[in-house]
Amino acid sequence: MFGTHAATWSIAGLATLGVIARPWNLPEYIWAVTGAVLLVAFDLLPWRDAIMAAGKGTDVYFFLVGMMLLAEVARKEGLFDWLAEQAVKHSHKSASRLFAIVYAVGTLVTIFLSNDATAVVLTPAVYAATRAAKVEPLPYLFVCAFIANAASFVLPISNPANLVLFGDRMPTLAVWLHYFLLPSVAAIAATFIMLRICQREALRGGVESHDSEPVLLTRGATIVGVGIAAAAVVLLAASAFGADLGFPTFICGFVVIAIVLALGRKSPVPIVQSVSWSVLPLVAGLFILVEGLNRTGVLPALAEELKQATAASPHATAWGAGIITAIASNLINNLPMGLIAATTTHTAQSSPHITGAVLIGVDLGPNLSVAGSLATILWLIALRREGEHVSALRFLRVGVCVMPPALVLALFALSLLAP
Repeated sequence: MFGTHAATWSIAGLATLGVIARPWNLPEYIWAVTGAVLLVAFDLLPWRDAIMAAGKGTDVYFFLVGMMLLAEVARKEGLFDWLAEQAVKHSHKSASRLFAIVYAVGTLVTIFLSNDATAVVLTPAVYAATRAAKVEPLPYLFVCAFIANAASFVLPISNPANLVLFGDRMPTLAVWLHYFLLPSVAAIAATFIMLRICQREALRGGVESHDSEPVLLTRGATIVGVGIAAAAVVLLAASAFGADLGFPTFICGFVVIAIVLALGRKSPVPIVQSVSWSVLPLVAGLFILVEGLNRTGVLPALAEELKQATAASPHATAWGAGIITAIASNLINNLPMGLIAATTTHTAQSSPHITGAVLIGVDLGPNLSVAGSLATILWLIALRREGEHVSALRFLRVGVCVMPPALVLALFALSLLAP
């Protein structure tokens, strides 16, 4: 029995390490899927259980596809390029003002399109805008990375990890806002202040005028913008009634794309080809790996420890759970951490306050390192395409300054709502 459990943990650990480190530059999903296949191949997890585990992510898959479709059509139609140019235009040649505008746009994109959209779509647009404005791009690119996590628990739709953690126990929108609105405001404000302080030297200069051909807001981009706003309304309504968010997100993305392509008489092939479909097997593989760990009995043991700690001191447990989850998310990535936390909190029948602290750790904690979240990994990939490189150490230096104050303030704001 010990050998079986050790083999499960070894496979899961190596697979997670592969997702984070990407040896031989192989895509992240290769490692997650390989780990899942090995669990089944070595009879460490029955194939029926593996299929059921992957099936638990159906709502997440629909959500991701819908968001990726919306983000991709927005990119193809130039909506984000237009927004980036408007940011430069309204900066009035002030680097600090441009920094604040990019931060505000990144906040809105994260809230209503998810943190992955901010990392994948807004990052290239911001890079293009900074190059046109002839300013050092890195401070503004850091905004895309850090706000993608800091604003990712304003709404349930702001981060796929939210759906992973709560699953079919997703609270209604009113309950969600009750617990997470104040902590989100604290996290967003603290992240802005600390990031602004860290980048103060690079933001002392001015912004040059935009000399290139102006980006026009096309009919397609306008339709996409209206569609995104309508999608946000639909998802907020679904959340308010406690309905699943995945399928409505998928339908919104499909409808917006259908309208844009029909009016523009365009082929859907470029959009379909540009979507990062590999995210789906990555998430499915992680679901299966966590199910394998659950069968070893370690996660039920963690749930029992959490239950006992909560009974002894619920407030201290909330703080501890949030901090431990935040740190662990940087060690194993926040998606598998979210899956582990979902199983643990559900088994322990944790209170909304404890679960809320864990969610803040899963969403905000990854701002410490480049391996912390899928959004940050996607941000790095986007930077490489533009010829920019940010080392893990350089990101960590900024993360150490930015993440801890935001985490502490967010957990403190949550504690004010505790019974």
